[in-house]
Amino acid sequence: MEYTSADEVAVCNLASIALPKYVENGSFNHDLLFDVTYHATGNLNRVIDVNYYPVEEARNSNMRHRPIGLGVQGLADTFAMLGMAFDSPEARALNKEIFETIYFAACTASKDAAIVDGAYSTFEGSPASQGLLQFDLWGMNEHSGRWDWDSLKTEIMEKGMRNSLLVAPMPTASTSQILGNNECFEAFTSNLYVRRTLSGEFIVLNKHLVNDLIVAGLWSMALKDEILRHKGSIQAIDGIPDNIKALYKTTWEIKQKHVLDMAADRGAYIDQSQSMNIHMIDANAAKVSSMHFYGWKSGLKTGMYYLRTKAAADAIQFTVESKAKNDPTVNGLAERAELTSMEEIACSLDSPDDCLSCGA
Repeated sequence: MEYTSADEVAVCNLASIALPKYVENGSFNHDLLFDVTYHATGNLNRVIDVNYYPVEEARNSNMRHRPIGLGVQGLADTFAMLGMAFDSPEARALNKEIFETIYFAACTASKDAAIVDGAYSTFEGSPASQGLLQFDLWGMNEHSGRWDWDSLKTEIMEKGMRNSLLVAPMPTASTSQILGNNECFEAFTSNLYVRRTLSGEFIVLNKHLVNDLIVAGLWSMALKDEILRHKGSIQAIDGIPDNIKALYKTTWEIKQKHVLDMAADRGAYIDQSQSMNIHMIDANAAKVSSMHFYGWKSGLKTGMYYLRTKAAADAIQFTVESKAKNDPTVNGLAERAELTSMEEIACSLDSPDDCLSCGA
């Protein structure tokens, strides 16, 4: 996404925006998000001037192009707080609107900075200098109507921009833990897991799920053990309402096509790229190839960041007493060991090496 040559090494200056902070009274406050993003853009721009550079080539790159990278964390938390399932049409629309607001605010701040300090040195000849922003390059012009893009593009052509690049959603594992948010724009990986630190092991529960279960009068230690027995999933637990199950699907229970669609929706407002993970059960060459081609056709610049899969076997849980003799979490290994009939694998995407049709 950035340029490197003999005399300059690409540098990126990052800041993560905590999206749950903008949920107010059951709605998302785009005006507040605009204000915070505007100031964050100015702060990152200042970092470029006062930062320490270990090599001169890094300083050259930053001073010539002045790129910054705004990212997010807690998108899944935001959906949960608003009562939106991650794979719902409402969540997909809000995902796109959030990144439209961030990009508009960052472009506005960079334009205003250019009025005071001038455009970055390589601005002339750039797409922005010709009135073409990221979504124009994607061929996308369907906005929310919340922001006046036409006026902003006219001002950018007249005044310039102080920064060549503005948005780059990054992995946020550490900062998300500090602020108590789910990572980046990822769905919840699990509703219950153990975090290991130097101080010991800590059980981490999905706080939004717990709150909703408390409100529904369902929360108990027995239910906590049931969630643990189902390895952080609530989809097969009797007694939990369907609306809560829909809200707290883990990423393993969400179609990854939807994840790619959401990435493409927000991508029109991301002028760098995004660190997007794909979670795929029983990954194989056919599935991975299909996923890559779908992302490429959707316009994703860098495909995926990590491909994550589940282990073939799960550790037996000695600390949780099994209520049922035929508990699938205990006997799952035996089920997986059963041989599949030749008819079932004759032409299966899940077993490409055993395909009898083409041998691919």
